[in-house]
Amino acid sequence: MPKGYIIAHITVRNPEPYKEYVVKDTPILEGHGGTFLVRGGQSQVPEGEAQDRHVVIEFDSYDKAVAAYNDPEYQAVADIRRANADSTIILVEGA
Repeated sequence: MPKGYIIAHITVRNPEPYKEYVVKDTPILEGHGGTFLVRGGQSQVPEGEAQDRHVVIEFDSYDKAVAAYNDPEYQAVADIRRANADSTIILVEGA
């Protein structure tokens, strides 16, 4: 069965309040079986445009990635991100 991923591209506008999101989202997503493969770090954009920060979280399946994102507890925490960053969130099934 293909794995599932949450891919996030984020530009943080308010770094101090955003830290609360990072602290609170991690245990929720890991509780759904998520593994952070990429979380910030160096990046280059050789073509096109992108946000400043990139995150890739792997799950055992696409359905588990969708369930993690739709979890009401995660959605409440995601409001912190939405208030303090510009972001694009993508749910995708792996190859």
